[in-house]
Amino acid sequence: MNKIRYLILIFTTNSWYLLAEGQTGISISPPRVYYVIGPGQSQTEKVLVANPSKDYTLDLAVTFEDWEYDSYGNNVMYEPGKLPTSCAAWLTVPEAYFSLAPGESKEIDVQMTVPAANQDVAVPVHTAVLYVTQLNPREGVDHEGANIRIAVRTGIKLYQRQPGKYNPVLEITNFRYEKKEAASLVLHFDNIGDVWGDGRISLELLNQSTGTKRILPDVLFYSMPGDKRQHYLELPADLEVGHYIATAIINYGDANTVKIAELEFSHEI
Repeated sequence: MNKIRYLILIFTTNSWYLLAEGQTGISISPPRVYYVIGPGQSQTEKVLVANPSKDYTLDLAVTFEDWEYDSYGNNVMYEPGKLPTSCAAWLTVPEAYFSLAPGESKEIDVQMTVPAANQDVAVPVHTAVLYVTQLNPREGVDHEGANIRIAVRTGIKLYQRQPGKYNPVLEITNFRYEKKEAASLVLHFDNIGDVWGDGRISLELLNQSTGTKRILPDVLFYSMPGDKRQHYLELPADLEVGHYIATAIINYGDANTVKIAELEFSHEI
């Protein structure tokens, strides 16, 4: 007798979906929702959930959990209420369970109410993740021909801060060359501000022997207050041997604040 395995496909913090032959998917947007409210206040934002399938009805459930970034910028998930930054208990939706026919979409009102007693200014930003989970797995076959049941869970991030002026502040703490499996430049920075600091890292390489400049693709990043981050900027596999000056530029925040770091290094094959 063939055994049936369950395959749970989890996609977090993005407004995209999986949809392939014999599979199912969920689309949810926007990828991030922001609340600017203080103690005793409420705010409602709309989230759009869609079933992109052409032939399969989705039975869905809405839940909330906690999350934070690790030092590399990866998402780490926790049970609701686990983190001191959690706002999962402040969130409600009119319908926690609903169904979407093929091609159908639905707007969900996501309300946040900050408790009147919440006066903890030591935690300037609170967060949660909203999950939409498929409750009726679809039968399928994996690449080895085994029977599986496929369910999808998709999530978006929710942020809260109090009204008023907030300042994202990032400080570069180190910039170094590292060669393990591949050669990389590692940029260390801390978010010492009182709000999320999102932006991009640009990297320019100057070959001191030839004067040749090379600009690498920008790297997007997201950070929260208190984060200590290290970003690995992998060098091109075809980078010439030589002595280089690397210039890393961090551009972040609504005001497009810029921080710059330079590093001299020798690159060998």
